[in-house]
Amino acid sequence: MRTKQVLIVDDEPRSRNGLKRRLETWEHDLLHVYTASDGPEALHLLQEHDIDVLITDIRMPEMTGLELIAETKSFQRRPVFIVISAYSEFSYAQEALHMGVVNYLLKPVKKEAFLQAVQEALETRSRLDQIERVDRAFQEPDVVPADQLPEPLQEAAVYIDSRLSEKFSLKEVAQQVHLNPSYLSVLFKEHMTMTFSEYVTKKRLQLAKRLLLTTPMPIADIAEQTGYQTSKYFIRIFREHEGVTPSRYRRESSTDVEK
Repeated sequence: MRTKQVLIVDDEPRSRNGLKRRLETWEHDLLHVYTASDGPEALHLLQEHDIDVLITDIRMPEMTGLELIAETKSFQRRPVFIVISAYSEFSYAQEALHMGVVNYLLKPVKKEAFLQAVQEALETRSRLDQIERVDRAFQEPDVVPADQLPEPLQEAAVYIDSRLSEKFSLKEVAQQVHLNPSYLSVLFKEHMTMTFSEYVTKKRLQLAKRLLLTTPMPIADIAEQTGYQTSKYFIRIFREHEGVTPSRYRRESSTDVEK
């Protein structure tokens, strides 16, 4: 599992460094802590590193903490936010919660409350990562909407979906949609931007990832359910496309949630 990354933003050096020391002495195995003295410096670090949790003061020169949070709206993967402030006005907390901040702490921050807030933020980040990972696994491998495909390709896609656990060929699918195999192959390249074989592999791996993330099914059974005659061959294909073995893919996902 990768190291979790935390960014602390505070224009007061004593406060900023004190919070950093608390995290560095915390009994948490995989944690890297960055600090920034203002919003612009924080934005630079956010662009350079995949920050999981952003802890920011509200009142800072040049850019407030809430303005910093607003600047991250365009980020593909936003961190989870904790806001720290010496000001107890309800309007700050209300605006912070409206922007998706998971916790609002008042200075001086008590150690136990601070560590608890960070732990909860890390757990929230892990849950969000798991949801995003499942969503990616469930995404269709073809980017073209089905209703924009030629009718024979629509029929071919339906047939392929219904036969993922079985062995079939381009010739068999072509017969089902009443096309010449060579012409069907051309249609796949033209409209799917991939070959027939690549499409079938992507669909099988998509199903495999769903089963890995949502069921306790053994790897051998998943291999069978996704049309691979041996688990050894399934593992090799999965690793070639995903960069990890099926077991590791499942284990890292579940570990992220537990952490």
